Amino acid sequence: MTVQGNSRTRLDGPPLPHLVAVVGPTAVGKSELAVRLCEVFEGEILSADSRLVYRGMDIGTAKPSREERMRIPHHLVDVTDIDQPWSLALYRARALHEIEGVLFRHHLPILAGGTGQYVHAILEGWEIPPAPPDLQLRRELEQRARSDGGRALHEELERRDPRAAASIDARNVRRTIRALEVVLGTGEPFSSLRTHGPVSFLSLQIGLTRPRQELYARADRRIDEMLERGWVREVQDLLDRGFSPDLPAFSALGYGQIIEYLRGSLTMEECVAAIRQATRRLIRHQSNWFRPDDPQIHWIQAGAVAFEEASQLVAKFLAGST
Repeated sequence: MTVQGNSRTRLDGPPLPHLVAVVGPTAVGKSELAVRLCEVFEGEILSADSRLVYRGMDIGTAKPSREERMRIPHHLVDVTDIDQPWSLALYRARALHEIEGVLFRHHLPILAGGTGQYVHAILEGWEIPPAPPDLQLRRELEQRARSDGGRALHEELERRDPRAAASIDARNVRRTIRALEVVLGTGEPFSSLRTHGPVSFLSLQIGLTRPRQELYARADRRIDEMLERGWVREVQDLLDRGFSPDLPAFSALGYGQIIEYLRGSLTMEECVAAIRQATRRLIRHQSNWFRPDDPQIHWIQAGAVAFEEASQLVAKFLAGST
């Protein structure tokens, strides 16, 4: 079994603590598996989903219910308002703080989510680029995004820093702008400024997978269920509360399409088709972060025996098996 880190013990102290990460594409079943592992191994869940941090975005992000959060402690859920800035650096700092708390309680931290940058930032000890914000340049890039479209900015990032572009979803205009801001402001590739610091725990990555067409079908059903539960009403309520439709938080999967429906730019049929198409793109994009050939990830097939296989992996990991 491969673990993150160079050794099983500190050279000057006790063994390193353990962390388990459950990763994979959207709609594969990560949350359910993570909850069941928590119940067996006295764990607490740390979300690695970039949209679960926002209060009020509940249905469309498949946020765990109050009952689920009472059953198992969930961290990094509902930690900021939709109109407040949030970044990878903020997530990493908050996540490391929460991990310390879980370990202090002698519980097992289980990181679960499909936002690749969040997972890698924790497991690999990323140090976020220190370049200070250039607000004037940022405003110029934001204006270009409004006039030319976010994809045009992403194409420029591909030319200037292909590695950074490959790690950023073209729909995520905010992160594209931040990367370009660093590239244009410093003259250095955004990807080269990100360094790796020390990691103070051992980690086991469990990847959950399904056949692609089965995954698409599950995602389609989940979209239908979200709409039945009132997803459109949730978006309308957020807009009625005064939140601007241009906020970065609304780039979350499905929210932008529903806003277009509410504006009359899309029919409901077109809206649902667009959400399904965007979900498929996200699933394909996530495979760039969680690759089938990644030796750090122990892949298991979702299904009847997935929990048993995952439990065996975690038990061996905690026992120190290699």
